[in-house]
Amino acid sequence: MTARGIRTVEDGRGGWARLPRGVRLYRLRSDGSVLLGDRDGARELGPERDLLRFIDDGQFAHYLVGDAATSPERPSNATVKLGIVGPRSAFTPHAHGGEHYVLSLGYAACGLYDGERGRVTEVPLAPGELIRIPEMMPHSFANRDTTPLTILAANTGYGIDHEDYAITAPEAERRAAQGAYGSAGPPTGASTLARTDYLELAAALRDIERVQQARGPGVTTVRERLAARLRRLAQQLEGRR
Repeated sequence: MTARGIRTVEDGRGGWARLPRGVRLYRLRSDGSVLLGDRDGARELGPERDLLRFIDDGQFAHYLVGDAATSPERPSNATVKLGIVGPRSAFTPHAHGGEHYVLSLGYAACGLYDGERGRVTEVPLAPGELIRIPEMMPHSFANRDTTPLTILAANTGYGIDHEDYAITAPEAERRAAQGAYGSAGPPTGASTLARTDYLELAAALRDIERVQQARGPGVTTVRERLAARLRRLAQQLEGRR
């Protein structure tokens, strides 16, 4: 193709119409909002048509791969979704039936229960940092900033509607009282979910809850706030609004 045949996509000047049919362009903006464009135009993702409830009220998800009904019985190998986390808020502590990867595009904090050391460890995350959380590891995820936080989350095997997607302390206590195990079966199974002691899981999740209640979602540092302003300026200079 010669240079004469190349067309670029530009904001605000009808450039979206130049996208090939079926292509979607997601623009993850510095203010935490997400712009979705295709040949027919562009719009900001909103809860009325594009976003699902994500574990808690006020938190939202938009699936890229798989969907909310993904499960071992209805697999898509993995699910990948955008998450929008409210300003200075945190998810209810939980554990996933499958491993979990989260890419933070803002200032986040991940509280993890370290079973080997018997304590909660908090990992602050900056834009561009990705964390892997093993299956059934008790954890929570918080937005330390005063603007919405966009994350990219990938899970193996489970969509948000599955009973083993996010097991909270009350659910773990319920399963412990019933002598239940995860959908993978009894303790003779090989998976972590199958061997889960729900009483121990509930206790670990309650520990994270106590730390979360005492510390809140955390705050951004002076350097991080300066970096965020510079990032917004850079996006304006690039024309990515």
